[in-house]
Amino acid sequence: MELWSYFIGFIFLFNIALGVSIIFLERKDASSTWAWLMVLLFIPIAGFFLYLIFGKPISKRRIFTWDTKSRLGVKTAVQSQLRAIEEGNFEYKHREIAEYEDLFYLHLRNDDAIFTQDNSVKIFTDGKEKFESLIQDLEKAKDHIHLLYYIIRSDHLGDRIADILIKKANEGLEVRVLYDDMGSRSLKRKYIKRLRRSGVQVEAFFPPKIPKINFKINYRNHRKIAIIDGKVGYIGGFNIGDEYLGQNKKFGNWRDTHLRIYGDAVLHMQTRFILDWNQASRNDILYEDRYYNALPHGDVGVQIVTSGPDSDWEQIKNGYIKMIMSAKDYIYIQTPYFIPDESLRDVLRIAALSGVDVKIMIPNKPDHPFVYWATLSYIGDLLDAGAEVYIYQNGFLHAKTIIVDGKIASVGTANIDVRSFRLNFEINAFLYDKDLTQRLVAEYEDDIQHSTQMTKKLYQQRSLGIRFKESISRLISPVL
Repeated sequence: MELWSYFIGFIFLFNIALGVSIIFLERKDASSTWAWLMVLLFIPIAGFFLYLIFGKPISKRRIFTWDTKSRLGVKTAVQSQLRAIEEGNFEYKHREIAEYEDLFYLHLRNDDAIFTQDNSVKIFTDGKEKFESLIQDLEKAKDHIHLLYYIIRSDHLGDRIADILIKKANEGLEVRVLYDDMGSRSLKRKYIKRLRRSGVQVEAFFPPKIPKINFKINYRNHRKIAIIDGKVGYIGGFNIGDEYLGQNKKFGNWRDTHLRIYGDAVLHMQTRFILDWNQASRNDILYEDRYYNALPHGDVGVQIVTSGPDSDWEQIKNGYIKMIMSAKDYIYIQTPYFIPDESLRDVLRIAALSGVDVKIMIPNKPDHPFVYWATLSYIGDLLDAGAEVYIYQNGFLHAKTIIVDGKIASVGTANIDVRSFRLNFEINAFLYDKDLTQRLVAEYEDDIQHSTQMTKKLYQQRSLGIRFKESISRLISPVL
């Protein structure tokens, strides 16, 4: 009995020590701190292991590296654009873009996100169309193929992609595939071995150093990009799997948004792939001109912006806030998960209260129940401020899109939730083009026709059971 008392005392003191480290040493935000303290309080032993796996912050040391020449080249281009903006002599293809100069200055200064103005961009909202286009571009590849996806399935679509990659590797092309170890945890080993046997280079992002024990499981590479010959790039929400073609009975039609970019923005998607690849692989990619083969093709302004837990700033979230703050007429948002932190809630509430038309669209079914219930809890704040909330009914909504005033937009991988802003490695294309943005507006307005509006009256009719689930989910939302 005395030994048991000592053990309980040790656990109590250990929890206090861990709690102190969370509060004073790791400098988490207040909501995350309280959430983890509650976990330690109510699950004292298991909570410690949960914290090691899901709560320990990633090292701020440089985890993405590239050769010095390449880094200096990017820095030189960034400094040149910064000076041009600061001195007032930046040259615009479309003068109206200058209205948002502070937005792309923000990304340029804090993420080295070079602003490009000579791109053509195609929008995909249907997985079948997106993958048919990607497959056509893969078939035409002449030099190299770089794929980075959070989820790759070894199903019909996955096999179809693999067949093309193997064919291209046999033709002598460099083919590299990078996947997230957690997101692609169901990917079969024989699928990977088949690719590697044919000369395709395959790597996992943050794989466990000890089998089945991964202390970085909470930090996921959520990016989805494809680069072909350094000329064509794909970026957006679709992963590789049959469900993204609408072939999963649970979700039905899969509504997402993806972009095909041809132009200088592809250079910066390539840089992101190379940095991620060099982190995951022992076979680093060094600078070669053939990786940077993009040709001017159009006049759409694009910035490729990334963020992750290694960053000093939450670049994509800050970009969202800056966009929202610039709105004069309307803000349209599509996101599968809506768990905004206090800063985003404030700017959205202020926008709605000041007469800006704020529309938020979320799915009608959960793929992660706790996240879905937390989403339902947060939309109440916006309804009270006058925002309109739409529940998409035509399948599962997975798009991560923000549109402001029909002039600027963002499409990419970052959801509006704490995980995307602080824990995941994400990538978004910020778009500065009225015609392109109007196409996104048309898609959004069509989606409204397939949605039901959540009114304040309907929201107040939620059952006690749903409200209880929402309360619990909201409480733990900082660690979801």
